[in-house]
Amino acid sequence: MDFESLLAALNPDAMRVEPGDKANLALFDPGFTGDFKKKQAKKLLKQTVKQMARHQDVLYAQNTYALLLIFQAMDAAGKDSTIKNVLSGVNPQGCHVVSFKQPSSEELDHDYLWRASKALPERGKLGVFNRSYYEEVLIVRVHPAILDQQQLPDSLRGEHIWAQRFEDINNFEKYLTNNGIVVMKFFLNVSKEEQKQRFLGRIDRPDKNWKFSVADAKERGHWNDYRIAYEAALTHTSTDWAPWHVIPADHKWFTRLAVASLIEQKLASLDLAYPVLEDNHLERLQEARLMLESE
Repeated sequence: MDFESLLAALNPDAMRVEPGDKANLALFDPGFTGDFKKKQAKKLLKQTVKQMARHQDVLYAQNTYALLLIFQAMDAAGKDSTIKNVLSGVNPQGCHVVSFKQPSSEELDHDYLWRASKALPERGKLGVFNRSYYEEVLIVRVHPAILDQQQLPDSLRGEHIWAQRFEDINNFEKYLTNNGIVVMKFFLNVSKEEQKQRFLGRIDRPDKNWKFSVADAKERGHWNDYRIAYEAALTHTSTDWAPWHVIPADHKWFTRLAVASLIEQKLASLDLAYPVLEDNHLERLQEARLMLESE
């Protein structure tokens, strides 16, 4: 199956939150796998990762664009394993992964986009945000007491803060794209039942115990609040320059294939080419060849 046929079978348009539309997660099936079988999907993933690696090599050599991949999800949706598998074939020198945790005291003394700005990928590189500044309209919205730590003026608090932050984020991402940083955003959409089974698996398997805490189970109690917050974020920040993709996440093998294919499609759409050398540089290369061969 060629790449175009692969994309058609994955139906990427069905995963995209169209700019201007109201996002309704009930319309996105977390268990969707299309007509793919697990074995077939794994084979196609390997092929797609190889294609990604070839494009990334040109991206790195050209040193013009950067690609920023943003991953958001509920706990246990598979962000870590998706990043690991999808980027398994890329050159580590051209890739940078950042996992955003609770802000430090230094970070809280700056605006909420400051730490993300510092972590942006350089030209020619592929950057990954495992969680991101979107936490500022997700976990902070579900737990508004977190705002107390951000030392904001009273006039900037209240319900209007979410609309303001959506506007800030859209402007920030527009600025990035205007400077050659291509932004791709993935929400890994896992079902509540599948999350439960993955939590139980982390409890039952000693090698997975470290990935689970009681706080994860408590946070699950806010499931509906998080869904509302995600729908609002997807609705207001899916733009023409940085659209959201809602990726089915109940079957990790399909999640990985879908994400890899979308990234490959984006890389293939860019004006990527190896640098063209000037004639005098080519002449110097031939001089260097003669020197080496004469030794």
